[in-house]
Amino acid sequence: MEPVAAQGPRRVPGSPRPGAPRRRWVPIAKVGVWAAALVPLLVLSWGLAGGFHVVDPVEEIQRRTGIAILVLLFATLSVTPLRRITGWNSLIRFRRLLGLFAFFYAVLHAFSYFVFDQELSFPAISADVAEHPWVLVGLLSFVLMIPLAVTSTQGWIRRLGGMAWSGLHALVYPIAIFGVLHFWWLVKADVTEPAIYAAVLAVLLVARFLVRRR
Repeated sequence: MEPVAAQGPRRVPGSPRPGAPRRRWVPIAKVGVWAAALVPLLVLSWGLAGGFHVVDPVEEIQRRTGIAILVLLFATLSVTPLRRITGWNSLIRFRRLLGLFAFFYAVLHAFSYFVFDQELSFPAISADVAEHPWVLVGLLSFVLMIPLAVTSTQGWIRRLGGMAWSGLHALVYPIAIFGVLHFWWLVKADVTEPAIYAAVLAVLLVARFLVRRR
């Protein structure tokens, strides 16, 4: 019989593996992500408090939260291509945080629509959805974000299994597309700004497709 190798001390769960590089920059970077993600909310609060002239407070809330949603969604979609291109696998640690901040602004966006704009009137909301397609795709995008936010934890990954969880979170693609359509159809005259967001989204989707093929 071959001699049994002596077992070393067991690794404490959650502790770094032997020889694994310490990623001390990750907590610091997460603080930076928190600070950057809260900037739109701080600017909006400052403006509504009189920091700058606001013609329509409800429109200002919806515009700034809508832009924040798209930017954070795009940042979420860019994590995987950047991780594969740069080799910085630690970037994956920021994807959930970015996605949850996108949902946070989506909640503010929807709240301002339902409460401030439509005053919780179901007939008014129904008529608005039937008359304006951008309202429909916006609501659909928000509804699809809810299960992603709920199942964003490690516990849900274990419950659903990796394949099912990944399939569910592929909803981020139609969510981003519907978000850009919502912005595009909402703008009645100059579509330059939504066209820029559409172009950025197209680049991100192509990049993710190429990374997946590799």
